[in-house]
Amino acid sequence: MELQNLMELLGFWKLFLLECIILVIILGDIIKQTAHLISIIILCTMAVTANEICDNIKLAREMSVLGNYESAEVYYEGSLQMISRLITSIPDMTRKNKWQQVQQIISNEYDGVKVLKTMLQTLRVECSVEVPLGIRKRDDPIANLNNIITPNPFAQNDPDVWPPPTPVDHKNVRSNGPKSRQSLAKKPEPKKGSMSSRVSTARRSEVGKPIKKEEQRPSSARSERFTESVKLEKDAENAEKNDKPEGEEEKKFECHGMERELADTLERDIVQKNPNIHWDDIADLQEAKRLLEEAVVLPMWMPEFFTGIRRPWKGVLMVGPPGTGKTMLAKAVATECGTTFFNVSSSTLTSKYRGESEKMVRLLFEMARFYAPSTIFIDEIDSLCSRRGSESEHEASRRVKSELLVQMDGITANNDEPGRVVMVLAATNFPWDIDEALRRRLEKRIYIPLPTREGREALLKINLREVKLDPDINLSTIARKLDGFSGADITNVCRDASMMSMRRKICGLRPDQIKQLPKEELDLPVTMRDFEEALVKNNKSVSKEDLDKYEKWMNEFGSS
Repeated sequence: MELQNLMELLGFWKLFLLECIILVIILGDIIKQTAHLISIIILCTMAVTANEICDNIKLAREMSVLGNYESAEVYYEGSLQMISRLITSIPDMTRKNKWQQVQQIISNEYDGVKVLKTMLQTLRVECSVEVPLGIRKRDDPIANLNNIITPNPFAQNDPDVWPPPTPVDHKNVRSNGPKSRQSLAKKPEPKKGSMSSRVSTARRSEVGKPIKKEEQRPSSARSERFTESVKLEKDAENAEKNDKPEGEEEKKFECHGMERELADTLERDIVQKNPNIHWDDIADLQEAKRLLEEAVVLPMWMPEFFTGIRRPWKGVLMVGPPGTGKTMLAKAVATECGTTFFNVSSSTLTSKYRGESEKMVRLLFEMARFYAPSTIFIDEIDSLCSRRGSESEHEASRRVKSELLVQMDGITANNDEPGRVVMVLAATNFPWDIDEALRRRLEKRIYIPLPTREGREALLKINLREVKLDPDINLSTIARKLDGFSGADITNVCRDASMMSMRRKICGLRPDQIKQLPKEELDLPVTMRDFEEALVKNNKSVSKEDLDKYEKWMNEFGSS
């Protein structure tokens, strides 16, 4: 009985041990699979991190090549931090050593970028230090003449004639030095600073030219011509000084390094000192004129009033159909208040080189602050600052938009002097495509509608003020017929009507007959018939559906 119990107990333990062995085998497989899965996850994470590191290093090197060392430092520093985190998570010593070598290479590049940035800052500081005018040394036109003059036969006959230089070695100059000094002693030595730099340059250039026989004149005639030329130059300089107001000098925007070329491009293509468009050149739009005067002109006349919460508006958006006078309003603002006008379009601020568009935006606002008070007019702003996150958006355009938004926020933050206003005026035909952040920065959003009947009549008078009109012409009747026409459409109708009489006159004539026609026969008064024919040929360019879209947008986002 006891033996039977012992056998049952041994069988039970055998089964238990067998089950334990099977369980251990199963657990081993599970552990292996888990470890394999963990290694796969780690490798995927490392791959993602490695791709990010490669992208950052690539951007850092591109920024270094473009000269944008500040951004390059940021990318290098981020790459080094990511590499450090990656090294701590790698268990394999071989891979860890390879990543440590990569970290050392990137660290050396980072140090080189910092050295270049420091050197560039030092050069900029040294270039910005200007030497006072009183310390600058001026070359005496005849101070070193003994070293370049050699004797020639004509010098013995006429010592007052300046001899030409010799191409041979200057060994014999000292032997005949007394003659040269004697001939030079007869010439009156000019006082330093009495002649302009141009005169001294001309004298030095005359020394280097060989003298022909027919050009050898007596010294008295030569000295008279020289004295007369000096007097003329002095008179011209004095006249320029008298014409310019005392203490007023034209400012010049200066920058150094690679940005100099970009600044020259902006100043050549964008800056307009005097657009020469006045309020009287724009018909109707009284509400828009009032708002623009309040936003730009009045802060210059009353700077002490527009402070604090009354600060000037930093941005105005003009919305309306094409041809209603938005661009002319911006130019009239710059003319009436005498500000520097920056006429900007999307093509002037875009570049095929990476990072250059952002630099141009930053330089544009720096120039505007330098030439303040100034007006930055961005025409068709929807093409430059469309809504972010759209399907057609590119990384480069997103960076340009971000830089533009940052600079617009910095207009008032960096402007401490009252009266030195930097106003951003923008115009668009598609306000619904503008980015929300830009819409917020353009604090005033005004609607530029189609001209009213009074506005159309005033626009007819403006367009026809340089041509003859028939006494029977009725501009009020024509204005009623032009209902729904934009300002540009009305201008086209006036241009067509003013050319109708000329077209009828030259109809059927040969070119030689047209050339012989007197001007009086072509310059005939404009009649009602001319306008009726022009109205048949020209139709309005704005539809009723477009006007409804503008009115709907203004009801939702307008701020006039």
